Amino acid sequence: MASGSSWTPKQNKLFENALAIYDKDTPDRWHKLARAVGGKTVEEVKMHYENLVEDIKQIESGHVPLPPYKKAGAGSKGYNFMDDEQRMRNLRLQ
Repeated sequence: MASGSSWTPKQNKLFENALAIYDKDTPDRWHKLARAVGGKTVEEVKMHYENLVEDIKQIESGHVPLPPYKKAGAGSKGYNFMDDEQRMRNLRLQ
């Protein structure tokens, strides 16, 4: 999502939060979004939004491959998922 200027992670988060507050029917939406983000013009905010919409279209149409996520339990110390059948056997419910 490249716009005419760089956006910090903090600005992106502020932008996302502001989008949740100021929907398309909000009067002066773009000014309010720019004010919420800080350090961006109305035009930069509009461009960032247009790029976001285009990114979403590309993802939803399958043109952007998903990252190679690790399978659950594969080398992680987090929760180890098992299938329902195995869990039922372990609980002696089957």
